[in-house]
Amino acid sequence: MSKKPAQSSAANILILIFLIGMAFVVLYPIFVVLMNSFKSRFFISTAPFAFPSMDPENLTFVGSENYLSGVEKTGFFSAFGYSLWITVVSVAGILLLSSMMAWYITRVKGKVTSVIYYTLIFSMIVPFQMVMFTMSKMANMLHLDNPIGIIFVYVGFGAGMSTFMYAGFIKSIPLSLEEAAMIDGATPPQTFWYVILPMLKSSAITIGILEIMWVWNDYLLPYLTIGTEYRTIPIAIQYLRGGYGSVDMGAMMAMLVLAMIPVIVFYLICQKHIIKGVLAGAVKG
Repeated sequence: MSKKPAQSSAANILILIFLIGMAFVVLYPIFVVLMNSFKSRFFISTAPFAFPSMDPENLTFVGSENYLSGVEKTGFFSAFGYSLWITVVSVAGILLLSSMMAWYITRVKGKVTSVIYYTLIFSMIVPFQMVMFTMSKMANMLHLDNPIGIIFVYVGFGAGMSTFMYAGFIKSIPLSLEEAAMIDGATPPQTFWYVILPMLKSSAITIGILEIMWVWNDYLLPYLTIGTEYRTIPIAIQYLRGGYGSVDMGAMMAMLVLAMIPVIVFYLICQKHIIKGVLAGAVKG
């Protein structure tokens, strides 16, 4: 009888050790970037894993110099503005339009809705590299190669996963709730706005976190679509690469830290909703 608690305790210890190890693997690269953002770029290359020394006679520690230099060289605040605009509006569009689409194709059964649904699912498994040149050409032809037009491109690319996750949750909502609203005189749009949409909060936050991390950190799509005229943060950071392969590693590390902060803060605030949203989307009514 006493063996079971002992075995359970040993298993819990092993799981804890494994989780601590995984946390270390994930967090250590971030710590290295943060540490090197305060070091001289010459010491980053020769001793990337060494702690910067604050000894006045030791030149490894440069304080905020890398941050000031990086902000000036990259035009960070301008890039931050473009990234913020594109991310916020794109994710808002994805969340709203995908929720409408998911509700429609879930409640209206037919060949057309089935084709739309499976087309969106198929778009999730097509590698971006297969369509990127065609996409950039179409964006140019349709005059979407600007900070406003790229939002439509992001909404299109993000619709597949978000619609799939929304649909999984909407299937768990009893149809009787919508029928009761319609008996009370609610129109389909009113049913969506006042009955369905408030119930999608957990799923919307989960999808929003995933989409924000994607759009904010994306380099290839903005580079192909809007080029260097409107630099987002990932594109601006790349301009720290000089001629003949030289890189200002100190400024680059500092800008990477600044780029990570908004997403990390948003994730920490909303992380409690992720498991709830995923589990809700996994339940089928």
